[in-house]
Amino acid sequence: MKLKNKFKRGFFSGKSLFLKYMNVSVLIIFVSFLVLGIILTLTISTYWTNEKRKVLSSHAENISKYIRPNVTMKEWYGTEIEVLPLWIDSKYTEYVKTFLAMYSSDVGVDIIVTDLKGNALMAITNNDKEIKTLKVSQDIIDQTVKNINYYSKGTLGGVYTSERYSAAYPVYTNANDIVVGTVIVSVVTDDVENVTRMVFNIFLLAAIATLSMSILAIGLFSYNMIKPLKQMAQAAKQFGKGDFSVRVNASSNDEIGELAASFNNMAESLSSSEITRKSFVANVSHELKTPMTTIAGFIDGILDGTIPPEKQNYYLHIVSEEIKRLSRLVRSMLDLSRIDSGELKLNYQKFDLLDMLVTIIITFEREIENKNIEIKGLDEISPKIVYGDKDLIYQVVYNLIENAVKFTNEGGYIEFRIDESLEQFDFIIKNSGMGIKKSEIDLVFGRFYKTDKSRSKDKKGLGLGLYLVRSIIRLHGGDITANSVYGEYTEFDFYLPKKNSNKKSDRKSLPG
Repeated sequence: MKLKNKFKRGFFSGKSLFLKYMNVSVLIIFVSFLVLGIILTLTISTYWTNEKRKVLSSHAENISKYIRPNVTMKEWYGTEIEVLPLWIDSKYTEYVKTFLAMYSSDVGVDIIVTDLKGNALMAITNNDKEIKTLKVSQDIIDQTVKNINYYSKGTLGGVYTSERYSAAYPVYTNANDIVVGTVIVSVVTDDVENVTRMVFNIFLLAAIATLSMSILAIGLFSYNMIKPLKQMAQAAKQFGKGDFSVRVNASSNDEIGELAASFNNMAESLSSSEITRKSFVANVSHELKTPMTTIAGFIDGILDGTIPPEKQNYYLHIVSEEIKRLSRLVRSMLDLSRIDSGELKLNYQKFDLLDMLVTIIITFEREIENKNIEIKGLDEISPKIVYGDKDLIYQVVYNLIENAVKFTNEGGYIEFRIDESLEQFDFIIKNSGMGIKKSEIDLVFGRFYKTDKSRSKDKKGLGLGLYLVRSIIRLHGGDITANSVYGEYTEFDFYLPKKNSNKKSDRKSLPG
């Protein structure tokens, strides 16, 4: 078990994924070839052995039939019937010997003819030096007579000095089919072993060549597969150092290509988030520094008498506005944190959306009059009783109107519309002005995103307003979309489900 664990640690615990994949692949291929080689060798060896058995058994049977003594019991009177007349009839003996010599020469086998006691009456061999004895085991003779044929691999009971394939067949008389001896045919095992060895060598060469090509192919494939992962690892290290400019080559269409594309999208998002974060830090710093400097300056002026008593109320009013501005900033940040953490709970109640709209418009009365903005659509809206969190919906409407007033051109207009269906209320606010570029429509609801990067108009914004608006609307089960024609107008449209309405809205998003 310790050795096994040590092998696993050594073979599979490399730091490089490329090496791990290569090791596993090469091991699988090697084991596959090894198993295939063993099966192939055993199959060929078994096949050739069986074929050799059939051939030798056939030779033994053919020889047995050919040398049958054409004698009768009467002609053998006075002799033991178990003895072949090879030493009795010289003509018969010479005939058999000539036949066996020709047969042995033609097919390349050793031929031994024995009596029923195992004595070799005649032996035709290709190499006499391999013969140790001409006495065949009685057990082999008995098996041959009993089973009609006999086959073995070995020294034929000590007759030979080396292993051979041997087959034996009984010899009968022509007259009455009485067994009078056996014919044993044998051949060296070298030819079968040579064939098996040759096939195995051919297989081994083919396996080595195939394994080499497989290793090369797997290496190239693994390298190309691992390369994007290595690039991603390097890019991740750069991300950790704050460099989000690195990208991965995503040229393939497989899972690795999809992963690389997703990684690049993540990098784009991180890069954008980093830019946004830096912009946010700069904006927050500016937003905190400016009102605090103003407040501190005016308070110090009042305390040290620099500001005369008759102007103190004017400057205290400015201080009050700056404090309210800081309060809105802190509230927005707290709301953002509560929404992200899921801690914001909705306090549902019924309220009139029209009454809320009018109240908020009045708070912007001075800005509206200063820019000579025309308000449209209010006279066509009837009271709409909505069920939701009144304070949060107030913040939604307030932010939308604040944006509209801020970006409406001098002498322009702001138009309101509230539509009601069986399932929802739709609130639409449209204002004239420069509008939003088409490339930025999908970005306006992002956190900390500001279309006015020059701060020429949006001097007090942090880019949180529309993000909070969309988050609040979605908490109520609704949604908001933006539509704009650059240089003409901007339109925001949000919907709120009616009370106890569990059906999804069929409202389609506006183009933008």
